[in-house]
Amino acid sequence: MSPLAQVLALPVRAYRLLLSPWVGHGCRYQPTCSVYALDALERHGALKGGWLAARRILSCHPWGGSGYDPVPGADLEHDRRPRG
Repeated sequence: MSPLAQVLALPVRAYRLLLSPWVGHGCRYQPTCSVYALDALERHGALKGGWLAARRILSCHPWGGSGYDPVPGADLEHDRRPRG
């Protein structure tokens, strides 16, 4: 992981350590947003991984998506499926 990606991962790791136990485990996505963010930063670096993580977190609201949504490149079979 690049140094900038490691810096961007710090708030995610802090959230998982400090806030997640208090907030509960009610994520509508699989993998959870924090796991997705760390995986995106590791696989795609600070810029693209940060963008993917931000996009996922912003879609996590009552009218957003849910279900299985892996980081691009993590599940090649899922990536090949047509969308729509």
